[in-house]
Amino acid sequence: MNAPTSPTDPADRHNLFDDAQALLTGTLVVAIGLVFIKQAGLLTGGTTGLAFLVHYLAKTNFGLTLFLINIPFYLFGLKALGKAFTLKTFCAVGLLSLYSELLPQWIVVERIHPLFAAIMGGLLAGAGLLMLIRHQASLGGLGVMAIYLQKEKGWRAGNVQMFADGFIVLVALFVVDIEKVALSI
Repeated sequence: MNAPTSPTDPADRHNLFDDAQALLTGTLVVAIGLVFIKQAGLLTGGTTGLAFLVHYLAKTNFGLTLFLINIPFYLFGLKALGKAFTLKTFCAVGLLSLYSELLPQWIVVERIHPLFAAIMGGLLAGAGLLMLIRHQASLGGLGVMAIYLQKEKGWRAGNVQMFADGFIVLVALFVVDIEKVALSI
């Protein structure tokens, strides 16, 4: 059995077509998960969770809100992860924002049990995110900032992300029913 290759091994590199396919597919899978989450009135962590909170509070356009919230984090991405990662992440967030607006026109979910929405939405979002990460992209936001702070300040990225997500959940308690917040966690 061959030893696994490293992420920088040429055998693990993807060509432009592979990356484009992953960006299109990964963000679509995440967006389908978000349709379930949004339809059930749930939320997530990170900048997507912030976009849900703003959307629920101010009745804003979710996709546009998600895109705008992510803009400041691209600077962290450039410093922490480089131009290629940041460009792919910018494209992924743009696609997710677009899909988030188009999918409700294509998929109508009249009724969804919140527990199913939490589980299936989370699974789809996680699978889509894995596709993006495998192709050196992300959905931006707080995760990028956490990586930046880890590189620059030595703060553990997981702790930064957990703190930020905890804050989002705390704020959500004032916006969303406690049962929906619990399912979102």
